[in-house]
Amino acid sequence: MLLERFPTATRRPGNDHEAVQIPAADLPALLACCRDSLGFDLLSDVTAIDNGVAATPRFTVVWHLLNTGTGQRLRVASDCPDNAHPAMPTATALWPAANCHEREIYDLFGITFTGHPDLRRILMWDGYPYHPLRKDFPLAGLPADLPDPEVAEITGARVRPADMVGGPFVATPGTGNTVEAEPRSKQQGA
Repeated sequence: MLLERFPTATRRPGNDHEAVQIPAADLPALLACCRDSLGFDLLSDVTAIDNGVAATPRFTVVWHLLNTGTGQRLRVASDCPDNAHPAMPTATALWPAANCHEREIYDLFGITFTGHPDLRRILMWDGYPYHPLRKDFPLAGLPADLPDPEVAEITGARVRPADMVGGPFVATPGTGNTVEAEPRSKQQGA
């Protein structure tokens, strides 16, 4: 029915449930149809995919919908048309739960949701210059000042970046021995 009503929509491969792809311009109308005409009353998740720096499109946003009356699920995907300034229309007017999901995507991928009522970081601190789930973000992380008002008030200084850049674990790659290659805590003297 969606494919008939929205000629720009295409079926996406999916083994678990139905999935459609739609251009960003037609997305708000399709999502409203899913909620109002097809009974998809629950937005269970919104996420994003970074297809890589050289890919076109680089970013895809994916909505997971549920019809709680029938148990039917639907996956809706839409590509961000602009790689340099990725943006999507917000779904907060249809499902208030989209608020936190979209803020997380904005924070970790840098995708803006136009029309969002309160688009600001949700996990990283204000002023953090990076988006950690982008494929060009290094696994070891990037140093940045961590402003902590409580600590600054006590010590009169800013907090240093974490000592364990790259995370609290180390591994020995390429040994061929899976026991030796298993990540170990840096604090235990890996």
